[in-house]
Amino acid sequence: MVTGLFAYVSYNSSMSERRISEARESFSTTINRVTFGGERVVLTRHGKRVAAVVSIEDLELIEALEDARDLDDVRAALADPGNRERIAWDDLKVQLGL
Repeated sequence: MVTGLFAYVSYNSSMSERRISEARESFSTTINRVTFGGERVVLTRHGKRVAAVVSIEDLELIEALEDARDLDDVRAALADPGNRERIAWDDLKVQLGL
C-alpha cells in the first residue's frame, strides 16, 4: 500500500496546471518544462481542465495501453461463440451508418 501511495504522490508532484492564456504567453517555457523537466502540464480554461501537454514518452505509453486494451477487446470478441456469424459488407455498412 505504501508503494501505491508513493506512486500517487510522485505522479501528482510532477503535474502542474496553467491557464491556457499563461501557456500561450510562455509556450516555449511550457514545452521545456514538459520535455526537460518531466512535467505534465494540465491546461485550464475558466478553471476547467481542458487539455494536457505531456512528453512524447507519456503519449507513446498512453497509445500502447490503448492498443493493448483494443487487442484484449478483439480477443474477447473472437473467443465469444456468439460472434461467429458472418455479416455481409453492405449490411455492416448499413449497421454502422456508413
